[in-house]
Amino acid sequence: MKYTILCAALFSVSTQLQATPASDTKDMILIPEGEFVRGSDKIDSQHLAEEYGQLKPFYEDEHPQKKINLPAYLIDKYEITNSQYRAFVADTGHKNPSFWLNNGYLFSMQMEKLNRAPDDILRKLAGTVLKLDLDTNTMNHDQLLEAIKARYAEFDVIPVTFVSWEDANAYCKWSGKRLPTEAEWEKAARGANGQEYPWGNEWRPNATNTAESEWEFGAAPIGEHKEDISPYGVHDLAGNVSEWTADWYMAYPDSDAKSDKYGQTYRVARGGGWSNSGHYALEMYYRGAYRMNLKPSEVYDDVGFRCARDATQASH
Repeated sequence: MKYTILCAALFSVSTQLQATPASDTKDMILIPEGEFVRGSDKIDSQHLAEEYGQLKPFYEDEHPQKKINLPAYLIDKYEITNSQYRAFVADTGHKNPSFWLNNGYLFSMQMEKLNRAPDDILRKLAGTVLKLDLDTNTMNHDQLLEAIKARYAEFDVIPVTFVSWEDANAYCKWSGKRLPTEAEWEKAARGANGQEYPWGNEWRPNATNTAESEWEFGAAPIGEHKEDISPYGVHDLAGNVSEWTADWYMAYPDSDAKSDKYGQTYRVARGGGWSNSGHYALEMYYRGAYRMNLKPSEVYDDVGFRCARDATQASH
């Protein structure tokens, strides 16, 4: 049976899920009002950017290091997961991440149909699409369903990826929140004193999910890396997936750095992603001050997001 036939057999535009916006703040962390150290004054004295063939000079767009004040705000404790984003898709009809079709997660929106599906379709889904390491030919209907649901439960807690900036922004609005500014993201990651990594100033290779971690799905389940926790208790800010922020990629005030990327063409993403390899897995990419510039319409296998909210809004 071809994959397209399997898709037609299991999926239609209408969904079976009942979903409402997750607008409460129970899984958000309050970041108190006050100053924090933003950016850095580091210099690439070893010319590593040139050595690694990078067009963007290391550190320059982080200049100058400066204390700035932010009002209190809330930020999600964890990155937005597949299951959370699925509820948004079900409720709004927003397009789903394309990868969901490739890995079979899209069919989790049609569990009622799966419950009634013939065994040959379930075997095709389990073996060909979900790639379960099981002898599906010896499994009955209930066993196949149990295995498929267990696989979906694994996907549920993985950060959603293959979402554009526009997708992330739409989700945050739906949930009664917004994307964090990059200053808010950086303060949540580095604490008030501007430490290099969420856990401190020294790099720990196994503290977060990098290319060397080799998780089955690339991204790790949220909160899996117990050391990747910021001074405020926010998880997975160093690695796992990079995260969209609200801001355009601009020079900081008082910076003398020049770039043809500055302006309203690229959005800022923060945090290191799991798919970096080779020199891209350098520890500098997992620093709280590091800034990435990405086109907001594009999607990536290691870029997701989390939401924020004004503290005053949450109190009303």
